[in-house]
Amino acid sequence: MTIRVLIADDQELIRTALQTSVASAEDMLVLGEAGGGAEAVQLTVRLRPDVVMMDLRMAAMDGIEATRRITQGPTSAKVLVLTTFDDDDSVYGALRAGAAGFLVKDMAVHDILNAIRVVAAGDSLIAPSVTRRLINDVVRRSPTAPGPQRELTGITEREQQVLHLVGSGLSNTEIAARLSITVATAKSYVTRLLTKLGARDRVHLVIIAYEAGLVSAHR
Repeated sequence: MTIRVLIADDQELIRTALQTSVASAEDMLVLGEAGGGAEAVQLTVRLRPDVVMMDLRMAAMDGIEATRRITQGPTSAKVLVLTTFDDDDSVYGALRAGAAGFLVKDMAVHDILNAIRVVAAGDSLIAPSVTRRLINDVVRRSPTAPGPQRELTGITEREQQVLHLVGSGLSNTEIAARLSITVATAKSYVTRLLTKLGARDRVHLVIIAYEAGLVSAHR
């Protein structure tokens, strides 16, 4: 199956580099490019991509608002946020807006392509190292990010263990190895957690794990 991708970034050089990288993959197709958030929303509705690669810092409409409108809109597009980590204080907002994953702009091409694939699949978090760095960076840098405040109810002790591991940035394969279960079983646990906790995706589970105090901002 061909993964249809829309690229949104206000820097033409970045868009060109991403377009070249994505076009190099046989299983991907670049449907279009947007120079701002409003244009990204419009093109998403018109072109129906599977994945939108979204910069956070753009004029007119930033990536957070664009992400919110896309994830709450009429399409099933997944939003993959692009961040530098050095100047983006709004990553937590992107999580809240429904972003399905994150990329660091200086990642290797094969890591970028793999991130697109896993987000398009909808059942796996992108690079665990990115997630761990993301949560630490967001909580440290965002004075409005909430601390532990959520009480977990309706989940089993095993599911709580899995939630802790998801919040720590582990993939399904890593969770399976840590708990000595199959990858299919790990995926089943994650699916049940998404349903029981009303989470949009795995990134949302990371937020819940942090809010419940299962993962630390400074581990």
